Amino acid sequence: MSHVRTSKLVMLSASLALLFAASMTNTQTVRASSHREAPLISNDPLADNTDLYAFRSPDDPNTITIIANYIPFELPEGGPNFASFGENIRYEIHIKNNATTTGDDITYRFTFTKVNEDPTTFFNIRLGKENLKTMYKCERSINGGAFSTVISSHWVPAANIGPRSIESIYGLNQHGEGTTKSAYRHYMDSAIVNIPNAESIYAGPVDDPFFVDLAGIFDLGGFRAKGKDGLAGFNCHTIALRIPIAMLQKDHKTVQQAANILDGNFVIGVWASASRPMITTLDPNGGKPTYSGDWVQVSRLGMPLTNEAIIPIGMKDKWNATTPYNDLQFASYFENPELALYVGNGVYSAAVPGLTALRLDTNSLGGHFDFRNGKDGLYGLYGNPATTGTAFDTSSAGFGKILLQKGNPRSVDVLPTFYTGVPNIVPYQLATGKTAGNPLSAGKPFINNFLPTLGDMLRLNMAVPVTPRTDPKFSSDGLIAAAVLGLTDAQYANTTLQFIPNMDGFPNGRRLEDDVTTIEMQAVGGLVLNAIGLWTDDYPGTGSPVTQQLLGKVTWNAGVSHNDTTFVTYFPFLAEPHRGTDGLQRSSAVQQSKDPIGMAAPGGFFIGQNYPNPASGNTTIRFHSSVEGSVAVKMYDIQGREMSTLIDARRSAGDYAVNWSASGLANGTYIAVLYLNGSRANSLKVTVSR
Repeated sequence: MSHVRTSKLVMLSASLALLFAASMTNTQTVRASSHREAPLISNDPLADNTDLYAFRSPDDPNTITIIANYIPFELPEGGPNFASFGENIRYEIHIKNNATTTGDDITYRFTFTKVNEDPTTFFNIRLGKENLKTMYKCERSINGGAFSTVISSHWVPAANIGPRSIESIYGLNQHGEGTTKSAYRHYMDSAIVNIPNAESIYAGPVDDPFFVDLAGIFDLGGFRAKGKDGLAGFNCHTIALRIPIAMLQKDHKTVQQAANILDGNFVIGVWASASRPMITTLDPNGGKPTYSGDWVQVSRLGMPLTNEAIIPIGMKDKWNATTPYNDLQFASYFENPELALYVGNGVYSAAVPGLTALRLDTNSLGGHFDFRNGKDGLYGLYGNPATTGTAFDTSSAGFGKILLQKGNPRSVDVLPTFYTGVPNIVPYQLATGKTAGNPLSAGKPFINNFLPTLGDMLRLNMAVPVTPRTDPKFSSDGLIAAAVLGLTDAQYANTTLQFIPNMDGFPNGRRLEDDVTTIEMQAVGGLVLNAIGLWTDDYPGTGSPVTQQLLGKVTWNAGVSHNDTTFVTYFPFLAEPHRGTDGLQRSSAVQQSKDPIGMAAPGGFFIGQNYPNPASGNTTIRFHSSVEGSVAVKMYDIQGREMSTLIDARRSAGDYAVNWSASGLANGTYIAVLYLNGSRANSLKVTVSR
């Protein structure tokens, strides 16, 4: 990054908030996460941020739930010293709600201590006492001021070791409430602190909610259609906060006071960190180490994927030691992301066949724009009169000097997604309603999480309504699913501002269910640019823009689409930690010899990719079950309406295939759902295109 461009970015960052406010008067207003992501922190798991989530609470939409997870790959049976939060570590959750201020606007700090209640035993739990029992203190700072105490002392639940340790009179003697909760769930819920008219707080062990085919991805990008969840069966430790929106909004407004569902005054940025004292002194006699010196940040997390797959390995430790307020030095890695070299037409695409469908556009809109690394992207629009009044305006009224950069094609989409959020300003609106072939015309609003602080944070617009988890349109594809609905569903076929299901999904915040690996890889492949009207290379210029290349991007999946357990419907929403005596339950491997069509999956049942795909007439859908049971396959449209039942019968274990006729159906996406013994087991997107 040149000195000239750096200086321009610094000067622009000071005025971005004012520019945004001015622009708003003229408008209505990307999954690998941080598990062992850097060399130094991989040797310090107690201080390792693993994940960060921020979403509007589905059970209380006047609040926001923020979840910061730490300590990767906790074995449920990992005794006798089971994992817990570390002493001499500051675990912090940072919140930014005002782009005109410097530093954090709100900071929560957690520190932990341990007490040996019974030094006479090697057991972790015995006769109601813990060895070691973990306690925590929670403090809060507002506007950079001194920290005040929120909770002076509260206990952290012990590890879910087993029934004798948790439930028996020889252990903690904990019991569930009737038949509705397990003993550990009741114990875990009793650790929640509810502060009247303020925060709810939980700190303790949980199932690791993240899901990803780690083995495949880190084998030189070996994305597999039927991957193995590398986090299945592992636990982590969480700090979960539920905070009233009025406490987080910069002017203390309630969400009912928002001007609309994309009100930019309700955007927050969230990041989490861990810090340790600078000096550790070991005792040669085996006593506790002593700590001294200033506190040094050793881990941080905002947007998932950043340090793991965007920052190169030689810079990862420096990234962890840097705050988002000094992130300008890393901008070049977002403007030409390494991952873009491996997509379908990247320099090294032959080495990563799993990314073939995610080809970058090289001749978008009739050959004018090339988004491959080192190319100019939309720089050809720099200074063009057509950009006046848009985000690409290079005068003081726009952000074109940042978004349009020669030789940095992804400064227009990847950089703002991670560093500023995306505004509800042309061209960042869906192509619905736009003048054909002109992405610079007004379209369908679908996002505004713009908080121009030029740093990596998880940004969330708190005014966007919640998509109920029971809504048939709820999707783990997050904002990508909202974009698809906004482009294809007649209900949203205009340019008015209205709620589209999953507008509250990643990257507008991050819900527990969001498949961030798939979403971010689709974004690296340019799908967001396509959604706002920069159509794929194979678009002929007239007719439907739903081409083979666009369908390839929309239907691409990273291989694992859901967690290995079920989330609960109330705070902190996370599943209870796996129990040590149950052992480590892992997803089955890909392409096992006893699975001739390669469809084995968690639970022993899987619905495989249809062929031909996309479908134009008849297509065959395969499924596999390793157990005998009642099997049904049903088809739904994208609105979740049931269309037909392809099979509903008892079947023995084995591989099966059913035919579905798409004749007479409109082009678009349909859903095949596999049910086993009446419960939804798996689903498949089926694309119809002629």
